[in-house]
Amino acid sequence: MINVIELFAGVGGFRLGLEQNKAFKVVWSNQFEPSTKKQHASEVYINKFGSNNHNCNDIAKVIEEDFDEIPPFDLMVGGFPCQDYSVARTLKNSSGIQGKKGVLWWSIYEILLKTKNKPKYLMLENVDRLLKSPVMQRGRDFAIMLASLSDLGYIVEWRVINSAEYGMPQRRKRVYIIAYKNNCKIGKSILKLKEPTDWICKNGTMQNAFPLKSFQEGLIPFKIQGNLEEITNDKINFNQKLRPFGNVGLMIERNVYTDSAIPDYSGPYTRLKDILLPEKEVPQDFFISTSELNKWAYLKGAKKELRTASNGHQYHYSEGPVTFPDDLEKASRTIITGEGGRSPSRFKHVVKTRSGKLRRLTPIELERLNMFPDNHTEGATDAKRAFFMGNALVVGVVKKLADELAIKN
Repeated sequence: MINVIELFAGVGGFRLGLEQNKAFKVVWSNQFEPSTKKQHASEVYINKFGSNNHNCNDIAKVIEEDFDEIPPFDLMVGGFPCQDYSVARTLKNSSGIQGKKGVLWWSIYEILLKTKNKPKYLMLENVDRLLKSPVMQRGRDFAIMLASLSDLGYIVEWRVINSAEYGMPQRRKRVYIIAYKNNCKIGKSILKLKEPTDWICKNGTMQNAFPLKSFQEGLIPFKIQGNLEEITNDKINFNQKLRPFGNVGLMIERNVYTDSAIPDYSGPYTRLKDILLPEKEVPQDFFISTSELNKWAYLKGAKKELRTASNGHQYHYSEGPVTFPDDLEKASRTIITGEGGRSPSRFKHVVKTRSGKLRRLTPIELERLNMFPDNHTEGATDAKRAFFMGNALVVGVVKKLADELAIKN
């Protein structure tokens, strides 16, 4: 059994993907939203999985005051927010590195630092821009993450996965990161490889789950140099022009092997129309009235116009069109947190029914696009349910990664 703790749990996407495989069991979870008094996502999580071993307090407070509450675990998972990962200062007495207040990557780091028997694995998810942030030091934030994990004894692989390119119903591109303790079974097998790139190109966890092709041969590694503060201030190796990290990679002892490649998939595809409810089951609130159509068409259409800012400054604004209504024969566009609500929007999905009516997507359909069970978020408002799905990951991606990890464990 692989015991799991789930951080930044949201409404439990990681748990849903992992526990479809009987090798995994979530033994502790944490979900806290600092911007609201009512913990809506945590309430959904408890409703579906129960309150046992679930914590809905600020993770920083848990680490500082209630760390003993976290049970022993083999795998840490979490979809943490993409923020500024810069190092603020070095703590005295060699007690580690502290990042800026509220930067949640450092909560992950602190848990690993304080855990005596460090977990064998980490599985993390983030937006793909993590690989090239911040703008003025492209790749610095990811380099800080890699270096800090390496210093804790981990080998790290990553892959940018667009779920639709592997047959799933939504075009959602995210970077997935798996770290292996270098003394665990998988870590040892990676260290024994004559060609480390064989792991990412041939038979590694991610390559088996989400194959890529068109790799370059003979990848020349580069090494992440310096302590975490020095990496933070490095504007030579991490600058506005460089793109040091490709969409696939592996790091061993700070040596980075990375490349860009394309998906190798020939299986079935799920289209937007495949997840839609029958028209008769859709509440009337989701249909767009004739009086609103012009507003929707304007927001979805191409624009090139003179606008005036709040300070009186005039500027030329332009943007291209968005498909309206959405193409039913393809995977859906990416769900965003503002998907809910009746007001017209450029970014909300709109589909055309067989009877010719236009409507927004229902919460159940948004859940299906992330491969959640129907009505997983039931009990919250429609707007909140849409918000949850805009923040969620695609459960099918986690399931495939979990299945491969279980095989190699």
